[in-house]
Amino acid sequence: MQESGALRSLRDRPYELLRELDRRARAAAQGQPEAAAAGAEWVGIAFRLGGEAFLLAREETREVMGYPAAVTRVPGAKAWIRGLANVRGQLLPVIDVRAFLGSGSSNVTRATRVLVAHHREIPAGLMVDEVMGFRRFYEGEFSADLPPTLLRCERYLAGAFKRGAEVWPVFSVRTLLESQQFLQAAAS
Repeated sequence: MQESGALRSLRDRPYELLRELDRRARAAAQGQPEAAAAGAEWVGIAFRLGGEAFLLAREETREVMGYPAAVTRVPGAKAWIRGLANVRGQLLPVIDVRAFLGSGSSNVTRATRVLVAHHREIPAGLMVDEVMGFRRFYEGEFSADLPPTLLRCERYLAGAFKRGAEVWPVFSVRTLLESQQFLQAAAS
């Protein structure tokens, strides 16, 4: 009864009413108690590298695109740099993330996607095996503990979100792009 009274109090404020209805619907759909739903929400892009799933903060991604039709190899660059692509008149370096991590080259398939990093100074398109869409978590589900990964990429992780038995490591594009290993892209 108290819940319907809270909704009635919002009838003259339609935006707040919609937000409250959305919050309650999300909580019900995920089977979360409404108290957890009241926390701030974190949104990330779920993607796959090999057999592992990761998250990337939505703020760190400018766009998700298919693998470009033409990627021009860069002479003298390390093998993990697939090449340069012309994306709407801008040159975008395409990086094979699995090869960068030392886990072998990725094959380009219909599911292959490029996550265009949102970084002021370093343009990069990160090639991943598949993008699985948005995932939403509550900040209370975040843990700073770094889960072990098969790709051994813990140094590029910013923690993980845990929901039930699922653990979603959060990949940090900023840490990757600003690392010395990444910035030394010239082949030896």
